[in-house]
Amino acid sequence: MKRRSFLSTSMAAGLAPLSFETTQNNLRTEEVVVERFQSGLPHQGKVLAAIQPHCDDIPLFAGGTVAKLIREGYTGYLIRTSNDDHAGRGATPGEVILNNEKDNEKVAIELGLSKVYDLGYRNHRMDNISIQELRGRLIFLFRMLKIDTVISYDPWGHYEENPDHYVTALAVESACWMAGGGLDYPEHMDAGIETHSVRERYYYARGPQLVNRMVDISDTIDQKVESNRVIVTQGPGGDAGVRLRERLAQEGKSLPIFGGSDESDNRNYIKNIVLDIDSQSIRGVPSDKEIGKPFGLEWAERFHYIGPQESQLEEYIRSHN
Repeated sequence: MKRRSFLSTSMAAGLAPLSFETTQNNLRTEEVVVERFQSGLPHQGKVLAAIQPHCDDIPLFAGGTVAKLIREGYTGYLIRTSNDDHAGRGATPGEVILNNEKDNEKVAIELGLSKVYDLGYRNHRMDNISIQELRGRLIFLFRMLKIDTVISYDPWGHYEENPDHYVTALAVESACWMAGGGLDYPEHMDAGIETHSVRERYYYARGPQLVNRMVDISDTIDQKVESNRVIVTQGPGGDAGVRLRERLAQEGKSLPIFGGSDESDNRNYIKNIVLDIDSQSIRGVPSDKEIGKPFGLEWAERFHYIGPQESQLEEYIRSHN
């Protein structure tokens, strides 16, 4: 799609294109589009898949955007590719897996997602699996659920060290493309499951990436915080706020964000520290406040966005008719 067409389409959808031609946080971002909340359920009837290798990925990097799109009318599903058996609390691997499964279900509830699909691959070992198998399972889900929009790790994100992240990302990207083809997995059609093309992708990353979209999550930041708070076995949730408060008390110190109940202190820790002042060390990316400032946004999430591609033939016919 030509630049002019992309901008006009964005504006028609209630999006505001801004020019931001500078190098920031090792990212070259040009023509960043700001996506704001739209009232009136403009996406009613559309379906999204929030895809994460681990139960804390979507909450940390895209929880506000998922919640925003659900509020705008999407039906959503949460797909977790690993079983999280090497991350989190538990006396045995089985307990760790169960605790993460419970937390993953809570994440879906907090973000308004309708159902969870756990694919169950070994954590930190997904580079040892058949990517074709993972791709095939995703194609089946994309077709069965009629997924229009995917939110997942960026297959072109740089310096990603976790194999679960980049294997999932590559499988998602190829599955989005192949789900619309009639010659891949024809047995799906025999079972009554038709082909279905994924039209939009919001890709997030922990490191440098092409950023062309900022999503204003100011209206859903508290929902994002809550989706992180309910993850008690790993990530920034659990009792991290309480533990910091208690450590500071032993040192004769305090912070103004603490002083309420344990629950509110954990919530304030996530919002004011994890997602704000200490985001770089905890998540490896600038904070949701920092990235939004150049665009006048209080809270924002950033993405490499790939939208519907208009046929150049149709554009040619329209312009010459």
